[in-house]
Amino acid sequence: MKNKTFEILIGAVVLGIAFFFFVYSYKNSGSEHSARVSYNASFDRVDGIVVGSDVRMSGVKIGIIKKLTVNIDTYMAEVSFAINQDIKLPSDSSAEIVSDGLLGGKYLALVPGGGEVFIKAGDSILHTQSSVNLEAMIGQLMFSKKSDKK
Repeated sequence: MKNKTFEILIGAVVLGIAFFFFVYSYKNSGSEHSARVSYNASFDRVDGIVVGSDVRMSGVKIGIIKKLTVNIDTYMAEVSFAINQDIKLPSDSSAEIVSDGLLGGKYLALVPGGGEVFIKAGDSILHTQSSVNLEAMIGQLMFSKKSDKK
């Protein structure tokens, strides 16, 4: 009987520790359902961005990418994202797809404007800068060097 009591006690401790790690990871993942406001933006290309990617302002994570679609009329990539409700975006703000270092992932960077009128929830950011295709840039650099030698 002593053996079963000890095993039950160890099992309860393991379950308690597992529950603690679950709660800790959930709270620190940024996925809690805090008050967020959704916005949209259109880009020529969104290479490297996926649903769940960060939305950052001044290097600080303020939201996540919620949805990626292609507008069948304009063939532009439509990005829907949600940011913390307490952050207001001026109407002349811009959105850029930026690389997190040379080998890092990409995220959506919001650059606030200086306007006094703010974008309403669900509206679109008009000023956007698409993802830079690093492979294409390297290819252009290599071929431009070859043509310079002739």
